[in-house]
Amino acid sequence: MSRVCVTGANGYIATWLVKMLLDRGCVVHATLRTLGDEKKTAPLRELAGAAERLVLFEADMYDADTFEPAIAGCEFVFLLATPLHHDTRSTKYSNTTEATVDAMRIILAQCERSKTVRRVIHTATVAAAAPLREDGGGYKDFINESCWTPLGLSYRFSDAHFDAYVSSKTLSEKELLRRNDESEEKTTFEVVTLVCAIVGGDTLQPYIWSTMPVILAPLTGDEACHNTLKFLQALMGSLPLAHIEDVCEAHIFCMERPSIAGRFLCAAGYPNMQDLVDRFAAKFPELEMKLKEITGQGVRVQADTNKLVDLGFKFRYGVEETLDCSVECAKKLGVL
Repeated sequence: MSRVCVTGANGYIATWLVKMLLDRGCVVHATLRTLGDEKKTAPLRELAGAAERLVLFEADMYDADTFEPAIAGCEFVFLLATPLHHDTRSTKYSNTTEATVDAMRIILAQCERSKTVRRVIHTATVAAAAPLREDGGGYKDFINESCWTPLGLSYRFSDAHFDAYVSSKTLSEKELLRRNDESEEKTTFEVVTLVCAIVGGDTLQPYIWSTMPVILAPLTGDEACHNTLKFLQALMGSLPLAHIEDVCEAHIFCMERPSIAGRFLCAAGYPNMQDLVDRFAAKFPELEMKLKEITGQGVRVQADTNKLVDLGFKFRYGVEETLDCSVECAKKLGVL
């Protein structure tokens, strides 16, 4: 029975991952910023197996020393926690990038001290792997694991929040991967970063959130989420997509491999915004398309890599199935 740690366990992907780990019989150490918020802890406590094998810990990326008790005794550490907003009370960090990069350094040291951690698996984002050319003038021919989002550019449809998120996720992922470059004498565990697509398909919460509303923006009419969709299309040259079940299965696949390290793209496909709208219109003609502005027509940067699949991972859901499941989930919850 593996003992694992999942940080940021009340998040969209993390809650589903905790469910799958419990279903497999793992003992799960789950961290949240505060244990006093019943709204955040209840979905975790209600999972099958939680009463016997789920232990909740309080930990904060702005005070990363707090993760050590949760990591102690674990074989695998899943890093999903990321601060989306700067804690203005902090006297140590001036922004989320500083806090996140330093937290990764501290957590890696904790994993080393534990003497039990065999592998760290980080939930990275395609927003850190944009195939933009270094000067921002167009895209490379393909997206693959060698792509890193060039920082310091002016991204279309961006704002201070997006800029901070891209910087934080890009630099923290690089910090983690440096660990694999150290000599075997210096490190006792492997680091994997799963560069996850825009995630949809379903949710364990009684509402849609995170990237699900972004996928559904043309149907819901949510202007802020529609802008996020345009931002990602402009940044990536496509809208890499994956189903929540596949994303979590990919995390567990990386845990169960005898040995694995490095960076892996995790996307079922690379549609563009037009593809999303066309699928919604064809499959759900009864639903009104509330937002009709489409960007990136004719642009569809594809991947030239199958690193994860080459190791034996299989995606259960394609792009169309993920879009269809997202709509059905929203209908079930009364959003559409």
